[in-house]
Amino acid sequence: MTTARSFPSRGALERPRSRLADVVVFAGAAVLIWAAVRVSGGVNVRFNPATAPATVSTSASELPYYAARSLLRMFVALGFSVAFTFVYATAAARLRRARTVLLPLLDILQSVPILGFLSVTVTAFIALFPGSQLGLECASIFAIFTSQAWNMAFAFYHSLISQPRELDEASRNLRLSRWQRFWRVDVPGGMVPLVWNAMMSFGGGWFFLVASEAISVNNHNYALPGIGSYVATATDEGATGKVLIAIAIMIVLVIGVNALFWRPLTTWAERFRIEDSEPAEAPRSVTLNLLRRSSIPEGLGRVFGPLVGPLDRVMAVFGLAEYRLHVTPVRRRAGDVVFAVVVVAVIGYGCYRVVDYIDATVGFGEVLHAFGLGALTLVRVIVLLIIASAIWVPIGVWIGLNPRISRFAQPVVQVLASFPANFLFPLVTAAMVATGASLNWAAILLMALGAQWYILFNIIAGASTVPNDLREAAANLQLPRRLWWRKLILPAIFPSYVTGGITAAGGAWNASIVAEVVTYHGTTLKAPGLGAYIKDATSDGNWGRILVGVVVMSIYVVGINRLFWRRLYALAERRYSL
Repeated sequence: MTTARSFPSRGALERPRSRLADVVVFAGAAVLIWAAVRVSGGVNVRFNPATAPATVSTSASELPYYAARSLLRMFVALGFSVAFTFVYATAAARLRRARTVLLPLLDILQSVPILGFLSVTVTAFIALFPGSQLGLECASIFAIFTSQAWNMAFAFYHSLISQPRELDEASRNLRLSRWQRFWRVDVPGGMVPLVWNAMMSFGGGWFFLVASEAISVNNHNYALPGIGSYVATATDEGATGKVLIAIAIMIVLVIGVNALFWRPLTTWAERFRIEDSEPAEAPRSVTLNLLRRSSIPEGLGRVFGPLVGPLDRVMAVFGLAEYRLHVTPVRRRAGDVVFAVVVVAVIGYGCYRVVDYIDATVGFGEVLHAFGLGALTLVRVIVLLIIASAIWVPIGVWIGLNPRISRFAQPVVQVLASFPANFLFPLVTAAMVATGASLNWAAILLMALGAQWYILFNIIAGASTVPNDLREAAANLQLPRRLWWRKLILPAIFPSYVTGGITAAGGAWNASIVAEVVTYHGTTLKAPGLGAYIKDATSDGNWGRILVGVVVMSIYVVGINRLFWRRLYALAERRYSL
């Protein structure tokens, strides 16, 4: 007698629901909404630029509120960065003519230091919202936005232009509209690099929290309630104990954001990874498992799901997604010529205005002086990259090649990369003041505290993707250690190292602004360099010197990227792509 083989029903294959999970998710959402409403209530208070306080209270009881205000600014800036990324990167990838302008412009924008944006936007936003602190809040959020958006836009752009041909053909065959193509193909295909680069960009926003909350521009000092301004005020008071308390709160905040937001998001994003095989160690998240056990997300999907179809029909007016991803037009049309003439005219007029303004204010001798200071900062950046590479490449390879170690080390690296290293600057500065050490070389250490993690992060990612068959072949051939590094590991991680190197270099240039001028309890230490030049010019409100500093730093960063890093990118794609 034979028994019929039974198969599990669809419901048995689903993750079992839990009432406890529903309660936890509902309570968490309620607390989150209440906190957002409570914290945002202090955004639109009365504000007078002439009598605005330049410091905040350093009472430890205010720290939870300050941390919540800073966290709100970070997530608002992240939301704007995602929206900017979707629009800007898609336009650069899909619109042939726009790409010739948008890509070089993005390269320049990411090289402009954050104080270069603050010096312009603070006055503009305060004038836009007279009598309200909302203007200063917008200026702070915009400053954080400028530290997040460019990296995310580049990541999403590269995912669009490297999209597999099969997905492009499927979109055409299914006659998807541009709206459908974007949300069903483009965003899922670029989800993994977008999420990971967003996490790194979020960490970059933490780094510039002090500069965006304790603002010193045009001979005016403004302080917004936040943990960054708290650290700045405690540093001016020489209160090392209060700085340590802020660091402890910051560590808890960073770990909490990683555990409750980034870890679930990166785990969820793995479902969009396009690979032939599954990873040996799949990422896991307690928070994501809790959400999957709850019926609340599914209920929200049932409520808002019926809106998708009508929205698709409305957005179909933008036409079918018939982008030409892989074919470059050969014919030069009249529209291309007109577009090129307009672009050249606009760039030429802008350059003329910049040159005329510099000539009328500070003179071209100041430009040569700024280039000389830039050379000193360049030396610091190069030394930083050499030392960081020598330290973190072997460690990153060791972590990336060992899944069990990576499982525990990678969250630690994420937290270290997210922690605002300039919170440690007061402690380092206090030690330097006590020992009489010079900032000339110590500035490299301060810059490295924020920039080195990009190298480690990318090396871990590169080493973890080395194919197992190549590693097994090297083991079977019993390659000597030096040959193993030279023939297998270094070529395999080279593309990832280039990505980490260019990101770390850009971060180091921006970090020079806060690393070449440090203050502790009334004592100011300076190291000659372009970062100190820009910071002094911004504090004094000297628009001519601000413009010179921003232009010179942009020339250095863009020039090095084009002459050095882009060539390494091309070499990595040509010879070392797996």
